[in-house]
Amino acid sequence: MDTKLVSVYRTLEYLNGISDDDVSRLRAVGIHHTNQLLHRASLDIDRKRLFKKTGITSERLLEFAHQCTLLEVSGMERWIPLVRRLGINSMRDLHAQQANNLHAKLIEAIGLAGAPGLTDVEYWISQATALDIVEHPEPERLLPAVE
Repeated sequence: MDTKLVSVYRTLEYLNGISDDDVSRLRAVGIHHTNQLLHRASLDIDRKRLFKKTGITSERLLEFAHQCTLLEVSGMERWIPLVRRLGINSMRDLHAQQANNLHAKLIEAIGLAGAPGLTDVEYWISQATALDIVEHPEPERLLPAVE
């Protein structure tokens, strides 16, 4: 019996709010999947480089990188569209959630029969710290005025 390990790569079109133009620009620089985008847009300096190559703003690339990190949470893929509607768009947002509260919101939105279990939600939140690899830009520092 011949078995192969198959990795699941999500295409860029899976990202919420990405345009066909954005997809074309990213593919032109060799980024075809969300995991590739995550690794090429995690650091602020890399997003600036990618902006120069693609014309996609660093802020937009940051938004896409946050979505890519949510796709890395084990067991959460099915629930990502709903989680986004609940205002959770990054690992920081997920980590800030109380498991009981998030679980209650999911039950309210889906119903008890279709919602993930509380232990699933607790597991997602526990992964949020370990998987939060996206670097946020440093706030610009104002230089003191020279008198």
